[in-house]
Amino acid sequence: QVQLVESGGGSVQPGGSLRLSCAASGIIFSIYVMGWYRQAPGKQRELVATTTSGGRITEYVESVKGRFTISRDNAKNTVYLQMNGLKPEDTAVYYCYADVSTPEGRGRLRADYWGRGTQVTVSS
Repeated sequence: QVQLVESGGGSVQPGGSLRLSCAASGIIFSIYVMGWYRQAPGKQRELVATTTSGGRITEYVESVKGRFTISRDNAKNTVYLQMNGLKPEDTAVYYCYADVSTPEGRGRLRADYWGRGTQVTVSS
C-alpha cells in the first residue's frame, strides 16, 4: 500500500510563510501528478497546486498564484508547497495527492492516493 504523510502545517500570522512537505512511501513504480488540495470549514475541497512527474508543468488556483510554489524531489518521492504571503483565507486543511503506479500481480495498478491532511491556520 502507498502512504502519503504530510508535515509542516501550523499557525502563522498574516504575511507569514510555511512550507508543507508530503512523502510517499510503499512499493512504487512511478508517481505521475502530485499536488495539494485544501478544504476550509464549510467549503468544498479545492485544488491548490499540482505538478507533473518531471516538474515542468505546474498548475495553481488563481488565488495563490505568485505566493505559493510547488516543487518535488522524485528521488525522495516528496512534494513540497512553499507558501508565502499567507492570508486568513488560506486557512484550511491541506491534503497531499499523488497519482501512483504500483505492482499488481504481473502488471501495474494506477490509482490516486491522499494524505490525511495538515492544518494551516492564518490569524492575527
